[in-house]
Amino acid sequence: MEDYRRIADRLAEEIYSGRLKAGERLPPQRVFARRQHIAGSTAGRVYAELVRRGLVVGEVGRGTFVRAAPVPSGRALAEATHDGSSHVTVNLELNYPSVAGQSELLAVGLAPLLRPDVLGEATRTVPATGTAAAREAVAGLLAGPGWRPRPEQLLFAGNARQAIAGVLASLVRPGGRVGVEALTYPLVKEIAARLGCPLVPLATDEEGLRPDAVVAAHRAAPLSALYVQPTLHNPTSATATDARKRELAAVVRDLDLPVVEDRVWSFLHEEGVPLAAHAPERVHVVDGLSKRVAPGLTAGFLVVPEERVGAVAGALRSGGWTAGRFALEAGTRWIVDGTVERLVARKRADAARRQHVVAELLAAFTVRADPYAYYAWWELPAPWRADTFTAAAAERGIAVTPGPAFAVGPQVAPDAVRLGLASVPVPVLGQALRVLRDVARDGP
Repeated sequence: MEDYRRIADRLAEEIYSGRLKAGERLPPQRVFARRQHIAGSTAGRVYAELVRRGLVVGEVGRGTFVRAAPVPSGRALAEATHDGSSHVTVNLELNYPSVAGQSELLAVGLAPLLRPDVLGEATRTVPATGTAAAREAVAGLLAGPGWRPRPEQLLFAGNARQAIAGVLASLVRPGGRVGVEALTYPLVKEIAARLGCPLVPLATDEEGLRPDAVVAAHRAAPLSALYVQPTLHNPTSATATDARKRELAAVVRDLDLPVVEDRVWSFLHEEGVPLAAHAPERVHVVDGLSKRVAPGLTAGFLVVPEERVGAVAGALRSGGWTAGRFALEAGTRWIVDGTVERLVARKRADAARRQHVVAELLAAFTVRADPYAYYAWWELPAPWRADTFTAAAAERGIAVTPGPAFAVGPQVAPDAVRLGLASVPVPVLGQALRVLRDVARDGP
């Protein structure tokens, strides 16, 4: 029997080449199985693999649709098409912040690492606990009003995604249910699937996760853990007040429920204390360097309850998710010499400038965003659906992320798209939003 991944590879190639176009509906799985002379279960695995790769999106009652074709670069590129005409591709799916002067700032802090004596030490291996200097530096970086993690609580992963995988692997056995916001970071769905942990969608409001939804889900069938984004939730930008965080802390204490708090985007938001400040014995904080610094220079941070340091460190080791020593050394130097602080200030200003463009050009539509976030959640006007709008945008050379990519479970298929604002120059962003505005107004 042909391996389902080979079949998925062939379909992926058709999507990449454009033979299967964005927005095109795939045949029902039983029809696909008959045409390919494979079992229905194999067809299901093929479709699931395409969903995992982010190439298609399934919607209950509608079918499975090809997503916007991936764009190989995060920049706006003027490319020559096969017929020689000019075509501009703008990727608003990718979201990698970069600001003017970033490389120059980083080069200054990196220079001492290139001395042979320092480089030798920086290229050695490092455990999940990192180095004493890294623990001290990151504890200071993450500290805020009312909360400062102890260096002994710090662990390090290759990036924030690996940090999430490591802490969930340490908390949840295969089959254990993990509560998440009904719309969540797409890669968490993939991580949970690989760990064999079903996700349970929980209701939210304008402040994010609702405490009563956690209680109801846990009473229906016990949860093993929560994964939440209380600050600048991706994709909606919702941020919980301190009062909401105290409510959530009381609930997880009462239910004896461990929490993974994702704060990767929180550096953009000058808000109150994290959820971890209200329940330090229950909450595991995930953060990292890539958004603050540069996407290719990664290090994931974990702040865990001290009694769980050994268990989480063991999960990171066994998964091969520990940080690289060179990235950790570079990050430590950039934190200590103030480079990270300067980059954060510039990125906050840059995000605010981009949000101003969104507010100005999409004022006539329902858009959920924070003035300092690098993304916006656009609730599309009827009769647009997420799949058809994504396809219409792709036809005009613009890639956006359809709302169902963030949905947990087939019952939720929001007719919305997420706009990633960070990866293209501001003038190109403005041009793309004007095009999308006109598309939305004109209708399907």
